[in-house]
Amino acid sequence: MDYFQMTAPCGLDCFNCTLFLAHEDPEAMNQAEQWSEEFNIPIEIMLCRGCRNHNGQIPVHKHLFGESHRCAAYECSQSKGVSFCGDCDEFPCDNLHPYADKAGELPHNIKVFNLCLINKMGLEKWAESKASEVREIYFNKPWTLT
Repeated sequence: MDYFQMTAPCGLDCFNCTLFLAHEDPEAMNQAEQWSEEFNIPIEIMLCRGCRNHNGQIPVHKHLFGESHRCAAYECSQSKGVSFCGDCDEFPCDNLHPYADKAGELPHNIKVFNLCLINKMGLEKWAESKASEVREIYFNKPWTLT
């Protein structure tokens, strides 16, 4: 897999997203179809090939927010000529701000942690040995102080 192409500039691991995995994984497709029905969004719009492959405007966001809406982190990384936001001299910035809204449903609050791990471990090693674990812990492990 091309981990560069399948990791958004903001650090999201597109290759672990249900809407990407649904192209090959029947279980992920079942989940995508449920969301399609629940949110009344056609399945072909729900499915995704990753942020970079959609030039920062994944189909479901385009559907929900319109043609003019593009990801601010993607646009900024393009204008600054950096591959990842973690490579920018202004990292971290408000384009990566965490939000409580939808935090239990969307992985966007793991961006900065992922970018730090990418810088520390390298993209390939992070993608192959850590990205899935970060997502799994974020969504499924109870918070503790230890």
